[in-house]
Amino acid sequence: MKYFLYARKSTDTEDKQVLSIQSQLTEVRQYAVQQGLEIAQEFQEARTAKSPGRPIFDEMIKRIEKGEASGIISWHPDRLARNSIDGGKVIYLVDTGKIIDLKFPTYRFDSSAQGKFMLNIIFGQSKYYVDNLSENTKRGLREKVRLGEYPSLAPIGYTNDRSKIIVDEANAPLVKKLYALCAEGRYSLLELRKLATAFGLVSKRQKKPLSFSNVHRILTNPFYYGLFLYKGEIFQGTHSPIIDKDLFDKVQEVIKFRSKPILNKNHYFVFRGFIRCGECGCQITAEIQRGHAYYHCTKKRGPCAQSKYVREENLAQQVKEAIDKVALDDGLFSPMMKELEREKTLLEADKIFAKRNAEIKLKEIEEKLKTLLDLFMDNTISVEEYREKKAQLLNQKVELERNPLTQDGKWLEQMKSFLTLAHQATSIAAEANFEAQRDFLRSCGSNISLNNGSLAISYRYPWRYIVENRGNKKWGG
Repeated sequence: MKYFLYARKSTDTEDKQVLSIQSQLTEVRQYAVQQGLEIAQEFQEARTAKSPGRPIFDEMIKRIEKGEASGIISWHPDRLARNSIDGGKVIYLVDTGKIIDLKFPTYRFDSSAQGKFMLNIIFGQSKYYVDNLSENTKRGLREKVRLGEYPSLAPIGYTNDRSKIIVDEANAPLVKKLYALCAEGRYSLLELRKLATAFGLVSKRQKKPLSFSNVHRILTNPFYYGLFLYKGEIFQGTHSPIIDKDLFDKVQEVIKFRSKPILNKNHYFVFRGFIRCGECGCQITAEIQRGHAYYHCTKKRGPCAQSKYVREENLAQQVKEAIDKVALDDGLFSPMMKELEREKTLLEADKIFAKRNAEIKLKEIEEKLKTLLDLFMDNTISVEEYREKKAQLLNQKVELERNPLTQDGKWLEQMKSFLTLAHQATSIAAEANFEAQRDFLRSCGSNISLNNGSLAISYRYPWRYIVENRGNKKWGG
């Protein structure tokens, strides 16, 4: 009687503790010698048995059906099947006499009704083990997600450290540099891919240059500012962010504008992808004519009456004028900063006064509580009066401890940053740096459009306040 020897090692986590293929072969060969069994051929496979479709196993079954062997020898029944279809095939071949015997060093089988019943149970137990392990694994992954832990391999810029994801000190600065380059708006994704390779950002496993899709995935992954996607849902992560949300949003805006990157451009148009047509809403594009850059509507949405071409120098002048509207010169900036310092001094004094006043009131409440307790112990007041008055005093105490002592001073720092930036706008408008002017105008404005050659912009608050009050005498005329 001839036997086929079958050894399998799964690549899935369920079989990490199972003997390796070589160990199985050694054990089964020794067992075959001891039992005097003739092995016609050995079959080895590194594939999970939790679902049907193992090529080598299927080949072995077909050869058994042809009569090349009438028995199988393996380490354990779960090496043959962990799913109902493959287990059913083995049982059926035993029923039809194609398989006369099954041999296992770890299990004794006979072809009686009871033996086939017990084998069926073992196959069922193997399937239950896989199903139960899968459910436990999924439950563990859901728990990790709930706790803010990303349940998969860390992306480039991070590394898996046991159960945690930590920042990769070598690659994290490179990822941040890639984001900064993309935010400039000067490079297509394929150009960014070349730059990433140049400064050493490569794939994690193969250490090869990043593909186009890798670069796009990095630049659109919220993981880098502290969130992560899992099964289409966004979650707050516990890992440390590499970039801030503002930089991520800026990159998404650039990618959106450059959804169809142009390779090997001979010219870089600083205002392209920055302005829309005031009539049809299409992007404003640019081209070179007679040595000069001209901007015009792409007209991709159909007919558009905007036929005027605007020369880059003319457009740059309009951008400069738009920045001038929100710029604060020294005559306005200096007195405003002095007023902020005065407000800061008054706020500090107010905080000290409010704190001391609260301490006095808290001390008074403590004294009243002690007095109230004495009156209750002396039976001067009833239980109801004691409880009611005590509740009132405790509520007053909680309010004093919980409520802010005075207004928050964060607005002072925010206003200081805003005024400083508005003061810098003067020098930005004066310089011949079109990129800096474009980026500044993008930060303070929205709905930037071109209509009949004229630039239109809706200023965001608080920039809009400067524009609307520039003629006010309080602002210096």
